[in-house]
Amino acid sequence: MGPGQNCTVRAEWVAAVSIAAGAAALGYLAYKTLLCKDKSSKAMVNPNIQKDNPKVVHAFDMEDLGDKAVYCRCWRSKKFPLCDGSHTKHNEETGDNVGPLIIKRKEA
Repeated sequence: MGPGQNCTVRAEWVAAVSIAAGAAALGYLAYKTLLCKDKSSKAMVNPNIQKDNPKVVHAFDMEDLGDKAVYCRCWRSKKFPLCDGSHTKHNEETGDNVGPLIIKRKEA
């Protein structure tokens, strides 16, 4: 093996290692983007309700609720904080199982 062939072999190894490293990096990025299920735990829950407030809080007096009150827990309701049934579509799209908070008076 002559001096010119040694450089050629080394260049081929460098090229092969570079291609393999690039393919590994692309594979890892594709896995994290497409297959990793961990994304849902880091997703924002509230998509658009009172985004200008640092914390969304609603308080009601029990006397003002009447016999029954149904509150949204999926953050998708157009009548938030009251439930409008938007959780049904949310659950179908995401596989979630969220439902409303129902508060009712105890029957005597």
